[in-house]
Amino acid sequence: METELKKPFMEHLEELRQRLVKSAIAVAIGFIIAYTFSEKLFIILVKPLKNAMGSNERLIFTNLAEMFITYIKISVIAGILFAAPVIFYQFWKFVAPGLYDHEKKYVFPFVFFSTILFVGGALFGYFFVFPFGFKFFLSFANEYVMALPSVKDYFSFSIKLLFAFGIIFELPIFMFFMAKIGLITSETLKKYRRIAIVAIFIIAAILTPPDAFTQIMMAIPLLILYEISIYVCKISEKPHTQKEDKEQNNEQNNEGSK
Repeated sequence: METELKKPFMEHLEELRQRLVKSAIAVAIGFIIAYTFSEKLFIILVKPLKNAMGSNERLIFTNLAEMFITYIKISVIAGILFAAPVIFYQFWKFVAPGLYDHEKKYVFPFVFFSTILFVGGALFGYFFVFPFGFKFFLSFANEYVMALPSVKDYFSFSIKLLFAFGIIFELPIFMFFMAKIGLITSETLKKYRRIAIVAIFIIAAILTPPDAFTQIMMAIPLLILYEISIYVCKISEKPHTQKEDKEQNNEQNNEGSK
């Protein structure tokens, strides 16, 4: 009996290992490709700050290996972004065995929209939030103090923000699956809309620079995504077709006979 219980668990661990290995290989390939363009990627990353500082200003680095390490980190991040479709696909394939047949058909929409939303969130932060946030921080410079941003600090700060926006834009996908497993409903989201609005502005205040304009720029897309999530949940709550109900009943009967 104990052996029978351990076997499925070990099989799940082995499958998880295989999915992680495939994801790591995809990231490694993306890293190799990105490293050949690492300097150009760095220039693209610092462009919003460079525009806010002025054409004659530069970033600094205080450690001899700092730029090399930064290029490595940028290549790793770019490799993850390049491999995002593969990572999302491997994640889906890992959880797919626990889904009904009619739910497994969502694999390609899941991979597509997860990738689009994550990259879209990062791009939104880069093009709309960065310029205003950096201008705010640099506005503290005066005749007594001057801004000397380091490469290390800027990279850490900017990557955290980009990932924060990318993850936050996954909200509709997350809500869709929460609704699918019955943890939330569209009516629940509507009922707690006011509380959600307050929570969204608190999250925006924590994740963005401490100026009201930048916080609003993060809160507005979050509010829109919340409304989209309500619609997405409503779609996922639609009654199953007779064919889907028949499939569920057949699967349940097969499990019961086992």
